[in-house]
Amino acid sequence: MQPALVLGSARATVKHDSLNGERLLVLQPLGVDDAADGPPLLGLDHLGARKGDRVMLTSDGAYTREILNHDNTPARWTVLGLIDG
Repeated sequence: MQPALVLGSARATVKHDSLNGERLLVLQPLGVDDAADGPPLLGLDHLGARKGDRVMLTSDGAYTREILNHDNTPARWTVLGLIDG
């Protein structure tokens, strides 16, 4: 799991079938003292996170396949929870 900051959302006119109707966020992974930990990435959101929110991400492909109900999704990162405070 990885904490991250929501930078905004993304749209795609052409995407994999498993991502149709899914909400994509641009996320900045965070490390020690909330410093950026690598480049921004795209993640799926089912929790309604907004720009400026801190979230917890997971790269667990099994979890992503389960929530999308699709065995061959290319998605890797998924918002697992919202960080309070």
